[in-house]
Amino acid sequence: MKKLALTFALMSVAAFAETWTGTISDANCGAKHADASQKSIDCVQRCVGRGTAPVFVTGDKVIKIANPDAVKEALGHKVELTGELSGDTVTVAKVTMSESK
Repeated sequence: MKKLALTFALMSVAAFAETWTGTISDANCGAKHADASQKSIDCVQRCVGRGTAPVFVTGDKVIKIANPDAVKEALGHKVELTGELSGDTVTVAKVTMSESK
């Protein structure tokens, strides 16, 4: 019975996870770095290094990131992000950097 409950709980969490493509930027510049150029990557890394929060830009939306450590390796890059969106904030479950810019 416990295994059944655990399986159901895991399936419930997975059901709420969504996947988007976009760019990891910073809260100061937001969508200005959606191009993921080297100049943008450098700026995002510099701003986040100085304490600005990273954000996820997808389409015309700039979304806060609840767990910023999950994206620290992808700052400024185009990514595929899987997570759970609650209001204007996403909790990242997985982030994969895109091969192409």
